[in-house]
Amino acid sequence: MAIKAAMVSLGCPKNQVDAEMMMATLRNDGIQLVSEEADFDVVIINTCGFIQSAKEEAIQEILDWANLKKEGRCKGIVVTGCLAERYQQELAELIPEIECVLGLGSNQFISKAVRKAAQGQKWSSYGKKTDLDINAPRVLSTLPYFAYLKISEGCDNCCTYCAIPQIRGRFRSRTIESIVAEAKWLYKQGVRELVLVAQDTTRYGMDLYGHYALAELLRELCKIDFIWIRTLYCYPDKITDELIEVLKTEPKLVKYLDIPVQHCSDHILHDMNRPDSENALVELIEKLRREIPSIILRTTLITGFPGETEEDFAKLTDFVKKAEFDHLGCFAYSEEEKTKAAMMENQVDEEVRQHRADVIMELQYDIMMKKQEARIGQTVQVVVEGYDKYGACYFGRSTFDAPDIDGKIFFDCPHKLAVGDFVAVTITEVCDYDLVGQVFTIE
Repeated sequence: MAIKAAMVSLGCPKNQVDAEMMMATLRNDGIQLVSEEADFDVVIINTCGFIQSAKEEAIQEILDWANLKKEGRCKGIVVTGCLAERYQQELAELIPEIECVLGLGSNQFISKAVRKAAQGQKWSSYGKKTDLDINAPRVLSTLPYFAYLKISEGCDNCCTYCAIPQIRGRFRSRTIESIVAEAKWLYKQGVRELVLVAQDTTRYGMDLYGHYALAELLRELCKIDFIWIRTLYCYPDKITDELIEVLKTEPKLVKYLDIPVQHCSDHILHDMNRPDSENALVELIEKLRREIPSIILRTTLITGFPGETEEDFAKLTDFVKKAEFDHLGCFAYSEEEKTKAAMMENQVDEEVRQHRADVIMELQYDIMMKKQEARIGQTVQVVVEGYDKYGACYFGRSTFDAPDIDGKIFFDCPHKLAVGDFVAVTITEVCDYDLVGQVFTIE
């Protein structure tokens, strides 16, 4: 009888792609994949280890499954992902219910780990690390109409607060040919919205081709019959004129950019090892909106970075008010061990960090509500994501909302719709972070 395994994946879309590649390996090796609600032999917990809150979530998930294992819910536990890469020995020692901890470079051994775990046997992958294969087959776990496409692995930015280069290694681009081949395969699976991800999508190609090649890659992807192509994690200092021109002129590219700026104070950016400046950020935002008036801009910010003064924070609040990002996430600085920022003097009190993040999010809420209200009366293309039986209406996203990150549009339709349909919806109301509308025509 085939071993049955369930995958629980935490963290970002890049981690989700890793989980999908591991599931493909398991299926190809004769291991049956089932949902976590079904009966199974082994649970695989694919963890995130980026910041403290993510680590805490991952540890709690592991402990919950350890308790379920004691109750006979499964025979074995395998832990993978960023937390496993970062704390392999510690996890194995501190949580004895785990049969195997696989770091990122050991994902190729997932089938062996699952077979050992199904028999209740401990197994170590230490010393067996190889580079992560970013061209591996996948078992898609997203809704059928969209998928993430990882175009590179690792990061060379070495921001002082971030442990990702330690966890995932140096930046490695895939070839344009391999990415396009996977994109064509995704299209054949029914994918109509392609979402490009990487630690830094705008660095794409520098290691392979000697220049930023994201614009070139996007042109090739636009030759495939996707309806929407979206790009996340675009670092502001690498957004070239060529990239702006491609985004402006290619109709399949949604007019949406995710630009993690993190801060605007020049000395904080310098201490973060970010090559930006406040003036450069302001000029980029103005240029993007001048060249592409309908563009939607998302960003992330960090408050309470070591040395952040009241003056720095005041600059940040003014920047948020003036920039008026369409979507914004703000996080209190998290001290990550073995990073340069964790060893800096002038650490900001944790309560102050969080209070400042709360202030930013309150400012952003007012900005967002103003933008939401301005959309009333607009007719936008929406992809159907499901039916809300309690609200007795459909829900989905427009081009100005990324999957699993931004808001939704709830709407009525006299016709029966299926998940993945694209329809025209006229916005009639604002409901906090979401919108309400009515189908205008079936496309």
